[in-house]
Amino acid sequence: MQTQPTDSVLKRFFKGVIIALGFILPGVSGGVLAAILGIYERLLGFMAHFRRNFKRDFWYFVPVGLGGIVGIALLSAPLEYLLAHAQVILLWGFAGAIIGTLPALTQTASAKTPRDTIDYLWFFGTLLISGTLLFFMSDIFGQIPANFGGFVLAGVLIALGVLVPGLSPSNLLLILGLFTPMLTGFKQFNLLGVYLPIAIGGALAMVLFSKGMELLIQRFHSRVYHFILGIVVASTILILVPNPKAAESISYAGATPMTIVYSGLALIAGVALGYWMSRLELKYK
Repeated sequence: MQTQPTDSVLKRFFKGVIIALGFILPGVSGGVLAAILGIYERLLGFMAHFRRNFKRDFWYFVPVGLGGIVGIALLSAPLEYLLAHAQVILLWGFAGAIIGTLPALTQTASAKTPRDTIDYLWFFGTLLISGTLLFFMSDIFGQIPANFGGFVLAGVLIALGVLVPGLSPSNLLLILGLFTPMLTGFKQFNLLGVYLPIAIGGALAMVLFSKGMELLIQRFHSRVYHFILGIVVASTILILVPNPKAAESISYAGATPMTIVYSGLALIAGVALGYWMSRLELKYK
């Protein structure tokens, strides 16, 4: 997609602000926001074929990237506040948003070939194995520290959320205990301690995995998507299940009947938002 005369630097900056919402809000797709704003195909082409038209595409995306940084910083403070003061309601809303995307993701998984027994095995096997690993991750690997190395990993996951359709990096960051520290760093504009390692991790993931993911989806479309479905379902369930050994696990201590009511409403609103976003994704992609 070529740059249009009306696609000014300021316009691309504001596109970056909007797209940033999809990178840290579970269930909201940064990819579909990019598609709606008309830069998704060019973004994927830039990542998968980095050296092709590098200078032209690099300068095209600089204002988008700057807008993304500002958008993340603006959103981080209210998200951090809500996680501290309305964690249960917010996480049920997050889970609803992800649940709302599942019908479209399931439809996409069988779009090229009919679903077969191997697909079901891929899905249920991934669901059980990834769910077990994620739940007992702190026992197996220890707590992932919120330091430079931890945020490099966060950057890798955020980039994979763009490269791997349907994968929500925020789910995994919540389970790994990196989500709130990341929000705090974004809010404080911690350029060297948070922004830089996330940028490094994101760039590494794009360079190392973009062509490989493109090839896997082309050759094993159904298998890859059922693998993704298993991870998405497992991580969504774990958002709502208390885990005393996880740093950011949900806690129902002190929940009142009104908390349950508001959580139910947040779940319904999240499902509606996720479903709407996923239908837009199918339409624009």
